[in-house]
Amino acid sequence: MIPTKEEWIKALNDRHRIELQKKISSTTVAVCGLGGLGSNIATSLARAGIGKLILIDFDKVDITNLHRQQYKANQIGMNKTEALQNNLKEINPYIETKIHNVYLDENTAKDILSETDIICEAFDNAEAKASIVNFVLSEMPEKYIVAASGMAGLDSANLIKTRKVSKRFYLCGDEVSDIKDGIGLVSSRVMLCAAHQAHTVLRIIAEEYEV
Repeated sequence: MIPTKEEWIKALNDRHRIELQKKISSTTVAVCGLGGLGSNIATSLARAGIGKLILIDFDKVDITNLHRQQYKANQIGMNKTEALQNNLKEINPYIETKIHNVYLDENTAKDILSETDIICEAFDNAEAKASIVNFVLSEMPEKYIVAASGMAGLDSANLIKTRKVSKRFYLCGDEVSDIKDGIGLVSSRVMLCAAHQAHTVLRIIAEEYEV
C-alpha cells in the first residue's frame, strides 16, 4: 500500500523537523552521471524527501553495473535515466524528477543546470569530472558543487572524507585511490563516497557548512 502524500510528508517531518524538511523539499539537485556514485546519491536524496532531482546520463544499464549501482537485473538495456527514475518513484512516489539522456559538457551544461540549487558531480571519467567542476566554478559561481575523487579498492572506509575546497565547492573521497592491482570499484566503498556527497548536500541545505 502506497502512503498518501500527507503521510509521507509527516514521516519526513517527524524525522527531520518541519523547518528543515521544508528546505529539503524545496531544493533542486542535479546528479551528473548515474553510475555507482550518482545512482546512490540520488537514492539517498530521494529517501530524504528532496524536492526535485535532475538526472543526467547518456548510458544504458549493463550487467557490469549491477554490483555497485542502484539498478535491477531486469533493467539491463534501459536508459539509466529512465531506470533510475522508475526506481526512485518506487522509493518516494512524490519526488519530482527530470531526465536528460545526454553527454553533459560545456555546450549542454548551462541550460540543463540553470534551474538547480546544488550540483553533484558523479562521473567515472577524470577528464569529465574536471571539466564539469571547472565549468560550474567559472560559469555558474552561484551554484554549489559537490564532487568526488578517490573511492576505488579495498582501503579503509575511514579514509573517505569530505573537504571544503572553496565557499561553494566540496570534494568527497580519499583523493588518492584509483583502479589498480586488479581491484576496481567495490560497491561498499563507492557507496560510502556517494553517501558523503548526499550528506554534504543535506548539510548545505541545513546551512551546516564544513569549516
